[in-house]
Amino acid sequence: MSIVRAIGRFAYDFVIGDDWKIAAAVVSALLVGALLLVAGVPAVAVVLVTAGLVAAAFTAAMVIDVRR
Repeated sequence: MSIVRAIGRFAYDFVIGDDWKIAAAVVSALLVGALLLVAGVPAVAVVLVTAGLVAAAFTAAMVIDVRR
Protein backbone atom coordinates (compact mmCIF):
# COMPACT_ATOMS: atom_id res chain seq x y z
CA MET A 1 0.00 0.00 0.00
CA SER A 2 2.91 2.37 0.55
CA ILE A 3 3.78 2.22 -3.16
CA VAL A 4 0.26 3.31 -4.09
CA ARG A 5 0.43 6.10 -1.52
CA ALA A 6 3.81 7.24 -2.86
CA ILE A 7 2.51 7.29 -6.43
CA GLY A 8 -0.52 9.26 -5.30
CA ARG A 9 1.64 11.80 -3.48
CA PHE A 10 3.89 12.15 -6.54
CA ALA A 11 0.92 12.64 -8.86
CA TYR A 12 -0.60 15.26 -6.54
CA ASP A 13 2.68 17.14 -6.25
CA PHE A 14 3.27 16.92 -10.00
CA VAL A 15 -0.19 18.18 -10.99
CA ILE A 16 -0.96 20.61 -8.19
CA GLY A 17 2.58 21.64 -7.31
CA ASP A 18 3.01 24.70 -5.16
CA ASP A 19 -0.03 26.62 -6.34
CA TRP A 20 -3.45 25.00 -6.55
CA LYS A 21 -4.91 28.13 -8.15
CA ILE A 22 -2.93 27.62 -11.36
CA ALA A 23 -3.93 23.96 -11.57
CA ALA A 24 -7.59 24.84 -11.07
CA ALA A 25 -7.38 27.59 -13.69
CA VAL A 26 -5.82 25.27 -16.25
CA VAL A 27 -8.52 22.65 -15.67
CA SER A 28 -11.20 25.34 -15.97
CA ALA A 29 -9.68 26.70 -19.19
CA LEU A 30 -9.55 23.20 -20.67
CA LEU A 31 -13.19 22.63 -19.75
CA VAL A 32 -14.17 25.90 -21.43
CA GLY A 33 -12.20 24.86 -24.51
CA ALA A 34 -13.94 21.49 -24.60
CA LEU A 35 -17.35 23.12 -24.27
CA LEU A 36 -16.52 25.50 -27.12
CA LEU A 37 -15.50 22.58 -29.32
CA VAL A 38 -18.73 20.75 -28.54
CA ALA A 39 -20.66 23.94 -29.35
CA GLY A 40 -19.13 23.97 -32.83
CA VAL A 41 -16.73 26.89 -32.51
CA PRO A 42 -13.82 26.63 -35.01
CA ALA A 43 -10.74 24.92 -33.60
CA VAL A 44 -8.45 27.90 -34.23
CA ALA A 45 -10.68 30.15 -32.12
CA VAL A 46 -10.86 27.53 -29.36
CA VAL A 47 -7.07 27.27 -29.23
CA LEU A 48 -6.68 31.05 -28.99
CA VAL A 49 -9.37 31.42 -26.33
CA THR A 50 -8.01 28.53 -24.25
CA ALA A 51 -4.44 29.84 -24.45
CA GLY A 52 -5.63 33.30 -23.48
CA LEU A 53 -7.54 31.95 -20.50
CA VAL A 54 -4.53 29.98 -19.27
CA ALA A 55 -2.23 32.99 -19.67
CA ALA A 56 -4.69 35.29 -17.89
CA ALA A 57 -5.17 32.83 -15.04
CA PHE A 58 -1.42 32.35 -14.62
CA THR A 59 -0.88 36.11 -14.61
CA ALA A 60 -3.67 36.65 -12.07
CA ALA A 61 -2.28 33.94 -9.79
CA MET A 62 1.20 35.47 -9.95
CA VAL A 63 -0.13 38.96 -9.21
CA ILE A 64 -2.08 37.64 -6.21
CA ASP A 65 0.95 35.76 -4.86
CA VAL A 66 3.38 38.65 -5.37
CA ARG A 67 1.13 41.12 -3.55
CA ARG A 68 1.38 39.12 -0.32
